[in-house]
Amino acid sequence: MKPDKTSRFPALVSFVAAAVLTAVAVLPARAQYFGQNKVQYDRFDFKIMKTEHFDIYFYGEDKAVVEMAARMAERWYARLSRILRHELRKHQPLILYTSHPHFEQTTTVQETLTEGTGGFTEVFKRRIVLPYGGTLAETDHVIGHELVHAFQYDITAQMGSGLTAGLPNALRLPLWFIEGMAEYLSIGPVDGHTAMWMRDAVKQKKMPTVKQLQNSYRYFPYRYGQALWAYICGRWGDLVISRIMKDAGRAGDYEKSMEKILGISLKQLSADWHASLERDFSPVFASTRTAASYGPQVVKGSEEVGLNVSPSLSPDGTRFVFLSSKDLFSIEMFVTDTKTGKMTEKITRTALNPEFQSLQFIYSSGSWKPSGDEFVFGAVGKGKPLLALLDTKTFKVKRQIVIPELGEILNPTWSPDGKSIAFSALAGGVTDLFVYDLETDKWRRLTDDVFGDIHPVWSPDGRWIAFVTERFNTHLPTLSLGAYQLALIDPETGEVRRVETFPYADSLNPQWSPDSKTLFFVSDRNGIRNIYRHDLDTGRLAQVTNLQTGVSGISSVSPALTVAGGTGQVAYSVYDGGNYSIYAIDSPDILNGAEPAELSAKASPAALPPLERQGSELLGLIRNPLFGLPEEESFPVSAYSSKLRLDYVSQPQMAMGADRFGTYIGGGLAFYWSDMLGYQNLATMFQVNNRLIDSAVLLGYMNSASRWNWGAVLQRIPYVYGSYGYGYGSLDGEPVYYEEEYLFRQINYDLSAFISYPFNRVQRFEVTGGLSYIDYDAEINTLVYSLYDNYLLAREREKLESPDSLAYGYVAAAVVYDSSIYGATGPLIGQSYRLEVSPRIGNLTFSQVLADYRKYVMPVRPFTLAFRFLHFGRYGRGAEDERLWPLYIGYESLLRGYDYYSFSSDSSAEAFDMNRLFGSRVAIANMELRFPLFGLLGLGKGYYGIFPIEAYAFYDVGVAWDETNQAWFLGGDRKPMSSVGAGLRANLFGYLILGVHYVHPFQRTDRNWYFQLSLSPAF
Repeated sequence: MKPDKTSRFPALVSFVAAAVLTAVAVLPARAQYFGQNKVQYDRFDFKIMKTEHFDIYFYGEDKAVVEMAARMAERWYARLSRILRHELRKHQPLILYTSHPHFEQTTTVQETLTEGTGGFTEVFKRRIVLPYGGTLAETDHVIGHELVHAFQYDITAQMGSGLTAGLPNALRLPLWFIEGMAEYLSIGPVDGHTAMWMRDAVKQKKMPTVKQLQNSYRYFPYRYGQALWAYICGRWGDLVISRIMKDAGRAGDYEKSMEKILGISLKQLSADWHASLERDFSPVFASTRTAASYGPQVVKGSEEVGLNVSPSLSPDGTRFVFLSSKDLFSIEMFVTDTKTGKMTEKITRTALNPEFQSLQFIYSSGSWKPSGDEFVFGAVGKGKPLLALLDTKTFKVKRQIVIPELGEILNPTWSPDGKSIAFSALAGGVTDLFVYDLETDKWRRLTDDVFGDIHPVWSPDGRWIAFVTERFNTHLPTLSLGAYQLALIDPETGEVRRVETFPYADSLNPQWSPDSKTLFFVSDRNGIRNIYRHDLDTGRLAQVTNLQTGVSGISSVSPALTVAGGTGQVAYSVYDGGNYSIYAIDSPDILNGAEPAELSAKASPAALPPLERQGSELLGLIRNPLFGLPEEESFPVSAYSSKLRLDYVSQPQMAMGADRFGTYIGGGLAFYWSDMLGYQNLATMFQVNNRLIDSAVLLGYMNSASRWNWGAVLQRIPYVYGSYGYGYGSLDGEPVYYEEEYLFRQINYDLSAFISYPFNRVQRFEVTGGLSYIDYDAEINTLVYSLYDNYLLAREREKLESPDSLAYGYVAAAVVYDSSIYGATGPLIGQSYRLEVSPRIGNLTFSQVLADYRKYVMPVRPFTLAFRFLHFGRYGRGAEDERLWPLYIGYESLLRGYDYYSFSSDSSAEAFDMNRLFGSRVAIANMELRFPLFGLLGLGKGYYGIFPIEAYAFYDVGVAWDETNQAWFLGGDRKPMSSVGAGLRANLFGYLILGVHYVHPFQRTDRNWYFQLSLSPAF
């Protein structure tokens, strides 16, 4: 029985309108809209090698190389299980790629990998994924480092119930704790590279406390974490690391665990650690010198530009090319005047230009042609290694030589006649020497073995190529990996000769004197990397520098030394003051060198304090190549089968509520599957509500096995919009008060397939097609109460007339380009665009057209000017159908100052016609000036300073129109609306972009300036 309704408040209609406005955004989700591509340039035929503890996934024909990696992995398993007192619960997957460009194509994770990622251990399937290193020692170290992470995840895995067991608590521990432990357990307490960092920090009086190490941006967790673990294990013994790991893994609180097990406070631990470092490094400072005492500092490192490495002097010594972080967004190549240090040219722009995927900046440097008119460097483009030849007058690329048979090309060097280029290259997981003939366009191999051969340099007389090799000190049957040594190879006959330097110390980075009689090189003979010289005729060894920190590139095997081929000048990179700087030496007396210096008997520069250690079990295990090493054998190999296995089950979501109309219960759960290599990915989502009609289901599949990425999605998604109304009336003559709940449903059923082809890192072509069915439902639930005693007299549910269903097929084709580089809150530089057409045919026929162009420029650092032009519209005879929600431009992400909820219910109709915000076609233009607030004020390090807060000023303009109400440029009366304002937006620890701006909408008379909240990143 229905009451006679004498009044109904207008809130009902208003609320429904608001729900309509927020129902459909103009733009799709950004993750599907823009974004750079992860391109699968190659297809790999993976096989599986099974050992006692590992399933090793590999491709390629050289089984012997894989078996060496397998034996290394088993040896590391034995070492780590002994130290950590733990056995892994399952066979450990280890996925190997034969080069870093191949590794960057991995589908095991969706994230884009850069040259700086040497490997990773993925958390869901606990997969270790890595490329072979340039040498056996590098490969061995990375396997050990990543296996530590597998142990950490296994030890700290939460033993939850069923499929919803939580992620390992290791993810809650600070990076210094996790990464520092992995470095310590895979290298040990003797590491000249980390010791160099610590000596510098002690010298600068900038040693952090244990708690300060949580700032991983300021204190590199690998180096500082390794040093702290070396101190802890040196004082309490190596086995304490297992106790701390297990206790912190259970509690997730490393501070309490360390204080409980070590028996001292973190404050006292910090003080003791600092005292040990100062005590043990003091003798080193007393008997060494600064780099400035040997020659001028040409390029100074700073907090803003901390990386200046891999110098390469021109033949006349007037200029040098080097790699630097001077560019805010990437490591780039620059040219500098040797005398003034002034940078004269920026050669590369890899951040914005997809031509070069990588400059090989960690392990490689370039080389000048002896005539000085060309420069060559190794790079990666479109997934393939190449030699890039530059004209040194313009520093433009004049030729690219792609060698697809190889994996990476490193440290190219010219022959004296300029007709050939020698280089080291990773091929099939091992690094050998090659020569490319520029006249015949053919290449040949100089070495062909499993030993790492790196840092080649051609002698000025053309007789020899000097290089660094593992062959002399490595014993393959026991995989005993010795020090790097110098060698000479005849480029014609392939004859190899050893250069006698220091048999038990690394000798790296050889460089010839102009007369081809002397080799300059870098060695850590006394624990510090210094420049030495070797006279080939006499055998004389002399020391050129005796530094407090050391000659160094980014890694311990990075090139850091260069000699001018015509003048004999020397330039080298040094780590000091927490940064990498470049120094020069041109004094003949200094370059002649002196008898190799002996440090104080109390000095051990490469050892991480304390020098007197409480036991040395880890060091003993690392120095024993036989412990845990399997016999040389042929491990069984099988073909890879792509089987889906459950990766992860989301935490169940539950919600309950109640009101006068009843109790509401809802919940959801998601399941994610993939195969071991990530070629196939399946996601399912279920969300159940109080009524089955309001439940959502999604099933999505994606195949990434090739360059063509494709998949399909089946979904049922209900959109439920509700509002409340109330009023007074009568029922059977009795005065009543009634409440109404209005529910409107749009239920979308969609079956679609998609395919995407990336042209390169920044551009792709997408096609989507499918069938869509949209059903509508509307109802009113009414409660009727007596005005006499508030007694519930009636409860009714009334079905309302709803629009006819929609059914149509659709196809969408889009070209997408995105070279933009993101900061913490939005893009900083680059450009992006999306051009899309989507015809739809069914009981409604229309087409959607989208054009979205964005440009970001940085005229003066750190200010970004951002521009956007967007047009989105529906065209065709069905474009104006009332069943399609109108497009709305008042979202704060489009046209600020016109959001729906800023209009009050008592606003006069004359103040602003809200219909101007709706249409079937829209056009938006935005301009912003952005800058990092704290970074500009100098508060803290880095671009953003102490916290990622961005200040911005903006101007927005937009117009919406349809066939009835045309835009002014089409002869209609719909004129643009605009606004101006300024605001702040912040990245809240990666979880949310929160902003607030003060905006003035010019076309509104009911509002002047007002504050508006923002929850979206900058456009």
